[in-house]
Amino acid sequence: MSVKKQFLKSDQVCKVTFRIPKETGKSFETASLVGDFNNWNAEAHQMSKLKKDGSFSLIAEIPTGLVYQFRYVLDGKVWVNDTEADGFVDTPYGDAQNGLLDLTK
Repeated sequence: MSVKKQFLKSDQVCKVTFRIPKETGKSFETASLVGDFNNWNAEAHQMSKLKKDGSFSLIAEIPTGLVYQFRYVLDGKVWVNDTEADGFVDTPYGDAQNGLLDLTK
């Protein structure tokens, strides 16, 4: 998995590219990015599946200045972390961890 950041000088947003590799994505039909930045709404940031290899990707513009928690939801029910997140924190439920996305520059 991967997270690539492009801070924009003209705006207070960061273009973040999220990618789920084919090894993880090929067994699933849909993927969504959920997190603090979209109120954990699986409909807000649906990822595109590359038919050629089964990977998923999404470019999202996210406000800078904060550290966000996020995860991916596959087929609406399987929650996974990005192994290249900036860190990890326990969920409020104590049953898993969320990835961290640090956009504080």
